[in-house]
Amino acid sequence: MTPAPASRPAVTLVGIGADGWAGIPDTAREALRDAEVVIGGQRQLDLLPAACQGLRIAWPTPLRPAVPRLLTEHSGRRIAVLASGDPMFHGIGRALAEELGTLRVLPHPSSVSYAAARLGWPLEDTAVVSLVGRPAARLAAELHDGRRLLVLGADATAPGTIAALLRDRGFGPSGLRVLEQLGGPAEHISGEVTADDWSRRPGDPLNIVAVQCRRAPGALRLGAVPGLPDSAYEHDGQLTKRHVRAATLAALAPAPGELLWDIGGGSGSVAIEWLRTHPSCRAVTVERDPARAERIERNAERLGVPGLRVRTGPAPDALAGLPRPDAVFIGGGLTAPGVIDICWQALPVGGRLVANTVTLESEALLAGAHRRHGGELVRLAVSHAVPVGGFTGWRQAMPVTQWAVQKTADPSPGADR
Repeated sequence: MTPAPASRPAVTLVGIGADGWAGIPDTAREALRDAEVVIGGQRQLDLLPAACQGLRIAWPTPLRPAVPRLLTEHSGRRIAVLASGDPMFHGIGRALAEELGTLRVLPHPSSVSYAAARLGWPLEDTAVVSLVGRPAARLAAELHDGRRLLVLGADATAPGTIAALLRDRGFGPSGLRVLEQLGGPAEHISGEVTADDWSRRPGDPLNIVAVQCRRAPGALRLGAVPGLPDSAYEHDGQLTKRHVRAATLAALAPAPGELLWDIGGGSGSVAIEWLRTHPSCRAVTVERDPARAERIERNAERLGVPGLRVRTGPAPDALAGLPRPDAVFIGGGLTAPGVIDICWQALPVGGRLVANTVTLESEALLAGAHRRHGGELVRLAVSHAVPVGGFTGWRQAMPVTQWAVQKTADPSPGADR
C-alpha cells in the first residue's frame, strides 16, 4: 500500500454539484480516481463513474458520530470525501476539520452561489439560513421587512414548511421562489408566489427557497437589537420589561459563540434576546416553575431561537453540571443561599455578571456583592405617560436595582479552566 505524499493531507474533500462528474475540474477528478476509499452520501457516490475504483462507503445515520470511526478504520489509506457543493459552507467540512485539523479541500460552487447568480441577489446583502438538520423555527429570527433570505431545505417538504411559518409569524405577503437541482440538467426555478397563496405540492428534495420578506400590515414589528416589545412574549407577569431588558443585555454584552446562564428565567426574555444577537450564541435558562419553563420554550420557538436550553429546578441546585458560562444574569432567586457566590466562581476571567432586583432584601445582597467584587450599581427607573382625567401624567414602574460586574481576577487555583 502506497502511503499518501507527506506534503499532502491523507484526506481530500471534494465538492460535487447536481451536474455530477461533468461539472468537477480535473484536479478533483484526479483525487477521486486516486482515492483508495471514497466516503460520501449515497446520492453523491452514485454520480461517480466506474473509473473511480476506490471502496465506496455511504455515510450512516447519524453522520457526526461516524466521522472519527470511519477515519480511524481507514487510516493510512488515501481517502476522498465527497460532499455536495462547497463542503466548507454548511457541509461536512466543519466536522472533518475538527477531527483532522488539516485537510485538502477542492470545493464546487454551492447551491447558494448558484441561487444568487440566478436571482441577481448580491450575497453580501442576502441572509443564508440552513434548515438541514435544524428546526424550521430558527428561521423566525431572520425575518425582517424587505430582507432577502436563501433557505437551504432539508427535503421536498421544506418550501411548504417555510410558507406556513411565514404566515404564522406575520410574513404571509412574502414572496417565495423554489430553486431545484441548481447547476444540473434538471435545474428548475419556480415563479414567485406569496406565502399566503402557497399551495404547491412538494417537488425535488434538492432545493433552496428564496424569500423576499414582506411583513403583513398590523403584524408586530421585531427589531434586530434587544428590547423587543413586551407583547412579543407570552407571560404571567414575570417578565423583564422592555426598557430594563435592553439595559440588561447591554450590560451582559453578548458576543458570538458565548454562553449565558439565565437564572430565574420567568418568560425567558433575556436569554431569548441574548440568542437573537448572533446565531452562534448559546444560553441555558434555569426556572423552578414547570409551567413557566414550558412557556419559555414556547417563547423561544416563536421568536426564532429554539436552541434555548431550559432546565427546570431551583437555583443553585439546578446549576450543577452546566457548562461554564461567559456571562450570568440573575433575574430571580437572589435570596437563595449561595447563588451569587456560585455564579461568581463559575465565571472565567473576563466573564460578566448582571443581577436585577426590585426588593430591599435582594438590594442589600447586591450592595454587599458590589463591596466585595466592584462593578457598577445603578437604579433604573422607567415612567410611562398615562391618562389622568382629561390630561396626561407619568406613572412610574417599580425601580430596578442592577449590579453589573466583569470578573478581572480569579484567585482559586485552576478555576480559569
